[in-house]
Amino acid sequence: MHKLRCISCNCEYDPKPGRYICDHCGPLLGTLEVIYDYKSIKISKEYDSKGSMFQFKDLLPVTSHTPLDHAIGGTPLLEFENIFGYDRVLIKNDGMNLSASYKDRASIIAVNRAIEENNSHIFCASTGNAASSLALLNAHTDISTTIFVPATIPKGKLAQLMVAGAEIFPIKASYDEVFDLSLNIGLKKGWYTRNSAINPYLLEGKKTGAFEIIVQNDYIPPDYVFVGVGDGTIISGLCKGFMEFRELGLIDRVPTVIGVQSENACTLKKVFDGHELFTEEVNTIADSIAVGNPRDVVKACKYLKENGGYMMTVTDDEITHSIELLAKTTGVFSEPAGAVTLAGLLKSDIPREKEVCLVITGNGLKDTSNIQINDVKSYSKEEVYEYFRKEQS
Repeated sequence: MHKLRCISCNCEYDPKPGRYICDHCGPLLGTLEVIYDYKSIKISKEYDSKGSMFQFKDLLPVTSHTPLDHAIGGTPLLEFENIFGYDRVLIKNDGMNLSASYKDRASIIAVNRAIEENNSHIFCASTGNAASSLALLNAHTDISTTIFVPATIPKGKLAQLMVAGAEIFPIKASYDEVFDLSLNIGLKKGWYTRNSAINPYLLEGKKTGAFEIIVQNDYIPPDYVFVGVGDGTIISGLCKGFMEFRELGLIDRVPTVIGVQSENACTLKKVFDGHELFTEEVNTIADSIAVGNPRDVVKACKYLKENGGYMMTVTDDEITHSIELLAKTTGVFSEPAGAVTLAGLLKSDIPREKEVCLVITGNGLKDTSNIQINDVKSYSKEEVYEYFRKEQS
């Protein structure tokens, strides 16, 4: 059993259909968090390091209803020694999820919740990953899917939407404008929303990444965890997940979580550092975290401060460099929003003996627009033979 609690005024609500925000605090300030009676939860260190996210069912607000549930999560935690100037670096590669994105953890929660609420329609506003994730994970159900995205959505993500058969509206507007438009239409129609921050249940799926990092590292928390930040829900989820495992006695300390943003899109960092709530226009190659009006900003700042973590920024050039460095060094091809973690690590002053974990939130094939592939030379067969003859001589 669980309840919903306002992140600002602590008012509690029963989890009834259509309950997304606090009646007193409204949107943004009145986002809700899911709370459990931890004393009644009996768990032990028996989780499967390769198991799906639904193995943590006692810490999830939904029951499994779909055949895809047990295909989400359980993504690899890769271990590298003497790399990037550090003794040991972990890479949580969520580009290995079904839609190649961390967002699957939230989408599968939304689909199951819509089923439990008997809602026949689900919608989402997204820069691309959340939309393609929802479309693919909901395709096998009888629930209709409507997607609102900026017209600038990368082609790889648009392709996933199209093959999944969702109703798609690419809109000539920013992500923040698309988000507001989707709510004005979707909520008035009574559709179930998969929009981050507005829906408190999505964070519960995203926190399972933290659970897996701990389980797959033999219940030894890394010293630091780096993650890219847009709306703020993933970083909130990681902080909450680590906190819950500590609350349940599975670990005795939590990793320090570090949120990384592009310096061209760092609204949440500015608020975390003391700026009052505001919105701004943003522009970065990391489209998945190009958010000028972060909807989970209050929760993200609260959870991150309780964690003891902090925010930092990197340049778009540093992100591009990190995409290539990560791939050629580890074999992990990350989209820009995931590679910001390596850019942040390279820019940090964390001692080399500390164990760090980079959370890669999406596969690089999602967006190849920043990879220089158009100027690759082509060869005739004769030229190739001649090249290797010269090399041998």
